[in-house]
Amino acid sequence: MIRKRNVALPAAAILVASFAASALLLWRIDRLRSNAAVEDALYVTSPKLLKRLSLGYEGLLADIYWTRAVQYYGAMHHSGGGDYKLLWPLLNIASQLDPHLTRVYEFGGPFLSTNPPNGAGLPQRGVELVEFGIQENPDNWHLYYDLGFIHYDLKDYNAAAEAFLRGSKLPNANPVLRVLAARMAEHGGDVETARMMWTATFETSSDKDVRQNALDHLRALKADYDVTELERLVEVYKKNFKVFPTTFEDMVVAGLLKGIPADPTGHAYKLEPGGKVLVSNPDDLPFVQKGVPPGYVPKHVVIDRP
Repeated sequence: MIRKRNVALPAAAILVASFAASALLLWRIDRLRSNAAVEDALYVTSPKLLKRLSLGYEGLLADIYWTRAVQYYGAMHHSGGGDYKLLWPLLNIASQLDPHLTRVYEFGGPFLSTNPPNGAGLPQRGVELVEFGIQENPDNWHLYYDLGFIHYDLKDYNAAAEAFLRGSKLPNANPVLRVLAARMAEHGGDVETARMMWTATFETSSDKDVRQNALDHLRALKADYDVTELERLVEVYKKNFKVFPTTFEDMVVAGLLKGIPADPTGHAYKLEPGGKVLVSNPDDLPFVQKGVPPGYVPKHVVIDRP
């Protein structure tokens, strides 16, 4: 009886200490809410140690680290960007704690690889993260698709084609991967390839956030095309009448348009003096490249890939 008590007391002490360490850990992670605190926050960086401290709740802790990574990315982006020095450690720990948390790879890869101020500008880390995801989830064709997207954005079309081709060989792979592999090898970074990739993302994903992200990109591509075409027609009007049109109605009367043009969200485009065409509200069209006022800065965080 005494022996059992002697064993139980140290065990209880260790358990209490572990709980205290876990509580301290969560408190330190929670400090990442503040953008200023993020820069100076200290936290446990060893996934192995974190697993021991988690008392078997690795999945829960991985979710916490993933949530904090998103909060950190959002705070840095909102403040105008920075070195994102904690982004890779946060994402790496989340993936090591739960290698099957695929959101880490789907969004973390783009967070890392996108150039500042919208990302960390660490493409090799982004590739490394997604390759680890593929290693741990070799039958998930979506991860090969994500890897191909990163290489595509880096304009490494051969690597993108190779990633898509690897994924296309899986028994359950969507046929679009083989098509994309061929498209990468043949056409590289043209607009039609981008439209095809985002359409495939929208049609094949069951994640509502990924689908919305794809839809936002498709709308932006449509708006970019519209602005380019409208400004071309404005130049045709000027050539014919020696002045810029003052309204789109002028162009309708001239037979250049069939009606007042609207962007993919249903709002009419604006025609500025000098022939420049603008979207009515750029914040409704994340990722739009054309038709934005000079010096425009997005008001909310966007994810630059699926």
